[in-house]
Amino acid sequence: MSRICAITGKRPRQGGKIIHKGQSKKSGGIGLQLVKNNKRTFRPNVQRIRVKLPNGSVKRMWVAVKALKAGLVEKA
Repeated sequence: MSRICAITGKRPRQGGKIIHKGQSKKSGGIGLQLVKNNKRTFRPNVQRIRVKLPNGSVKRMWVAVKALKAGLVEKA
């Protein structure tokens, strides 16, 4: 099961980790050069919590912490 927020729809995203080397111009070098761009996955901070639904029932679902802090869901 993939970790997708049931409220906001946040899901893992693909991206890159850029690696630089060298000495900055400010400290006497020729500047930073790009060495490598590694592929990586940015994962959202989702937690499996018990959520109280509007009809009064309780259900476990994956919810992003950002949605919890914003008050978009009511914990059971």
